[in-house]
Amino acid sequence: MFEVDYAKRLDDKDALAMYKDEFYLLENAIYMDGNSLGLLSKRAERTLYNLLDSWKTLGIDGWTEGGNPWFYLSESVGEKMAPLVGGEKGEVIATGSTTTNLHQLAATFYKPSGTKTKILADELNFPSDIYALQSQLVLKGYNPDEHLVQVKSGDGRFLNEEDIIGAMTDDIALIVLPAVLYRSGQVLDMEKLTKVANEKGIPIGFDLCHSIGAVEHALHDWGTDFAFWCTYKHLNGGPGSVAGLFVHDKHFGEAPGLAGWFGSKKESQFDMDHRMDPAMDAAAYQIGTPHVLSLAPVIGALELFEEVGINKIREKSLQLTDYMLALIQEELSTHGFTIGNPVDESRGGHILLEHVEAARICKALKEDGVIPDFRAPNGVRLAPVALYNSFGDVWHTVQILKVIMDEKRYEKFENKRGVVA
Repeated sequence: MFEVDYAKRLDDKDALAMYKDEFYLLENAIYMDGNSLGLLSKRAERTLYNLLDSWKTLGIDGWTEGGNPWFYLSESVGEKMAPLVGGEKGEVIATGSTTTNLHQLAATFYKPSGTKTKILADELNFPSDIYALQSQLVLKGYNPDEHLVQVKSGDGRFLNEEDIIGAMTDDIALIVLPAVLYRSGQVLDMEKLTKVANEKGIPIGFDLCHSIGAVEHALHDWGTDFAFWCTYKHLNGGPGSVAGLFVHDKHFGEAPGLAGWFGSKKESQFDMDHRMDPAMDAAAYQIGTPHVLSLAPVIGALELFEEVGINKIREKSLQLTDYMLALIQEELSTHGFTIGNPVDESRGGHILLEHVEAARICKALKEDGVIPDFRAPNGVRLAPVALYNSFGDVWHTVQILKVIMDEKRYEKFENKRGVVA
């Protein structure tokens, strides 16, 4: 299995191999950074140009006419995203950005009362989520140093679900956790955590930025209160593409914490009444006018997920990362790498290699035609994406990395990250 012919045989049997042709692949490069920014698909390009054309040919009538009327675009894109998170009708809306949506959801679900005043998070989450939660605490008059509880990691890589459950004490008013840890790729047991939170009466939500489009979810069936995510990583929606959020239908009819006119019922929005009449589903959590041109490529990007199915994408993703792990263990065992992700199926869509020279190694990889991702302090993230990476890509990536390490090519670079890691 360590020869290139084996990778070729895997590619010959790959039912998703044809989808590689749907994407604009970088010339003379193997792209392994789809967990940070997915590549442009031809369908996403098409729907972007189609939306531009509707503006060009319809003017303001594009709000209600054309193939994708802008007035209903957030709802229609949300409907396309819903199967990827296990959402039911009306539970998903495409709107805002990841952090804006977290602010909206925290403002809605964080309702401190009496001694129940704290927010439970973790110490490995992406910083933006923590900043937002700290900000929400300050807005409510609480000191984040005392009221933001962050579950500790035993090794700096993984979280223990039992530790999280143990921290669900009587003073916790809200829980916000990552579905997949952005460094190690650990997939948390969302179903288990939701079940306990529900039993304790604590609203719980998940950041799906590194899980949507890579792993399967069943948020409605689990009873998860809310979730939020970006669309530019595994969903391939493009830089700055409009994010999404989920609100369980058991909360429909509750007023959003942050009100804005696009959260109104469609039929009454243009009545211009100063008393808001909010939508009775997740659409109520919109704040402002949809970013139509940033939603446009997401439409085409989601067509691929609808066509392939997230179950098949997850199956191939696990096969790709299994193969990469086997090659790493065979070819790189003497080069000082530590595998920092779970080796079982509790990992998401990327591999984390830890090394003291990680920043230099990433620069050397890029020079030699592999696009990786560096994460401080010592992480090389490699994400073989099911829709556009092949088993051959995985084989060549590991061989290139082996040459870099054998010949110490990384030594000519400074061991310091770039402006954008």
